Amino acid sequence: MKKLLALSILPICLALTACSTTPPVDTNGEPVEHNVWDELVKTHVSAEGNVSYKGFIADSLKLNRYLGVLSNNHPNHTWSKEDKLAYWINAYNAFTVQLIIRNYPTESIKDLGGSLYKINTPWDIRFIMIEGKDYDLNNIEHDILRKEFNEARIHFAVNCASVSCPKLLNEAYQADKIYDQLDRVAREFINNPKKNKITTEEAEVSKLFKWFSGDFEDQSGSVINFINQYSDTKLTEDTNIDYLDYDWGLNE
Repeated sequence: MKKLLALSILPICLALTACSTTPPVDTNGEPVEHNVWDELVKTHVSAEGNVSYKGFIADSLKLNRYLGVLSNNHPNHTWSKEDKLAYWINAYNAFTVQLIIRNYPTESIKDLGGSLYKINTPWDIRFIMIEGKDYDLNNIEHDILRKEFNEARIHFAVNCASVSCPKLLNEAYQADKIYDQLDRVAREFINNPKKNKITTEEAEVSKLFKWFSGDFEDQSGSVINFINQYSDTKLTEDTNIDYLDYDWGLNE
């Protein structure tokens, strides 16, 4: 049984090259600086959110160096809430890029789940190691960001490498301006006619508002109230709301 288990794990390790470790970098408990990630996304992500995965592949040593910092410096009790929030959003986005480039070319992140990894979805692949603990992307999004921060705007900050997702911001999230950044990405996403088509009479909105309706209701009382905080066109209780099809094509 142990031999069979080892053989079943081997393809995952080879596909992700996750069995090798990134160089350890210890910040002595201080919050992580995200300057390297900032440089990477400024270089390889357009203002519209189109990602050059080929560019990230060429810069994979720099990406791995940044991920090494994340992997060796889990947030601790001395960090501010803002430092922790920036860490986990940047971690989600950077590890998502790593997952894509290790399986590139691919037409969709959703192609990475299923029989290839013997799991249901790419968000269940436990390829992330942070201070000796295994994580998958679902752990970061649902168990940490959604559960610990009660911050609905994170849904416009974490990027799932797909066309219909909120764009990958071409700057790192930083503790000293994170709430301004979250406001900005929420406003840009909601007012982007490719992501949401809003009039006072009817609206076709992203399925994010359906999938995570409880988060928006908890923060603003209703999905409509949340949208109206950021939308240039205000919805009313009489507005007919429908949901756009979600395009899982790669965001390049």
